[in-house]
Amino acid sequence: MELKFEIEGGNFTGAGNASSEVKKTLKQLDVDNAKIKRIVVALFEAEINVVAHADSGIITVTIDDEKVEMLVDDKGPGIYDITKAMQEGYSTATRQVREMGFGAGMGLPNIKRNTDVMNISSVLGVGTNLKMIVYLNDTH
Repeated sequence: MELKFEIEGGNFTGAGNASSEVKKTLKQLDVDNAKIKRIVVALFEAEINVVAHADSGIITVTIDDEKVEMLVDDKGPGIYDITKAMQEGYSTATRQVREMGFGAGMGLPNIKRNTDVMNISSVLGVGTNLKMIVYLNDTH
């Protein structure tokens, strides 16, 4: 099963819609609640990053019997230093984003903590690609 979502940069009102829809779908598929929580936390963080930092983005979620794979492709400024961005507390969020309660620099570390696989690549001035996988059974 594949779900696709378009994310609009700067639209904090719609932020969280993709992760909410994925959560509903996973519950309907009777996925383990602990796995759902990890998936939704990672996806929400990625979604907020697109809204806070990019012009737009596409989230593609593929669900099968073994895993949930989430691809986030955004068009935006890109990440200058991925190693730095992975450090807890490091943030390039604007003051306005911080005032809304986002941009604390925990997004990427939370994604890493809640996924089994996380790959990120970025090109300055083009955008960022994020691949996340959560395995649904514990044999991986």
